[in-house]
Amino acid sequence: MTSLLEVSGVSVSFDGFRAINNLSFRIGPAELRAVIGPNGAGKTTFMDIVTGKTRADSGTVRWGEKGLSLTGLSEARIAREGVGRKFQKPTVFEDQSVETNLLMALKNRRGPFAALIWRPKPAEMERMRELAGTIGLSAHLARKAGELSHGQKQWLEIGMLLAQEPKLLLVDEPAAGMTPAEREKTTEILVEAAKTRAVVVVEHDMEFVRRLNCRVTVLHEGSVLAEGSLDHVTSNKDVIDVYLGR
Repeated sequence: MTSLLEVSGVSVSFDGFRAINNLSFRIGPAELRAVIGPNGAGKTTFMDIVTGKTRADSGTVRWGEKGLSLTGLSEARIAREGVGRKFQKPTVFEDQSVETNLLMALKNRRGPFAALIWRPKPAEMERMRELAGTIGLSAHLARKAGELSHGQKQWLEIGMLLAQEPKLLLVDEPAAGMTPAEREKTTEILVEAAKTRAVVVVEHDMEFVRRLNCRVTVLHEGSVLAEGSLDHVTSNKDVIDVYLGR
C-alpha cells in the first residue's frame, strides 16, 4: 500500500531513558488505526515526534507521496503539511459560539492579517454548517462553546481540526469522560473522517477500540509489540503478558 506516513527505525531518549526504541509505523491515506499500550509505552512521544514537538535522535519520518522528511521541520510547518492533532483536553474558544469557533478554524488557513478583515463567504458558511452536521452540533450553533458538555466540546474540537482539512488526524483518548451515547457519536465521527483521511486514535479504553473496528498497533517500551485486529492482538501472548504485568 502507499503510505501517507512512514516512521522507520525512530528512537528518542530523555535523560538516558529510551522513550521510543527503533519504532517503525506506517499508515495509508484513508485509514483508521488505533494505537494502544500500557502507560509509558511511548504513545504520546510517538505523536510528539510525528507533529515535530519532539525531535527523534535517529530514524526517519516520511510524509506524503514525495516522501518529505518531517524530522527537523517546525510544528507549524508540519501542521501546514496536513498533520492535525487533538489533545486529550479540548481547547475551544469558550466565550465564542460554536458557529464562530468553526468559522475561526476555517479562517485560520488564511493567516493572522487576513483574519482581521475577514468576513465569511457563502461557501464558508455552507462548509461551517456541513462540519456542524458531521460533528452533531447543528442544533447548537448559537450556543457558547463553554456551555457544551464535555463530549460536545471534544466534537467541536474535532470539527475545528477537520475545518483545516488535515490529511492525518492524531486523536488522543477521545472517549475519556464521555457518556455511552457520546462515545457512540464519537466513534461515528472518527470512522466517517477516516473515509477521506488517515486517523490515528490513541486510546486506553478497549471497548471503544473495539467499536472503531480497525487495525490496532500495540506499543510497549517504545516499540511496536503487535499489530492486527483487536482480537488478533489481544490473543497475542506477549500482549497479554504486558497488560497483565507478567
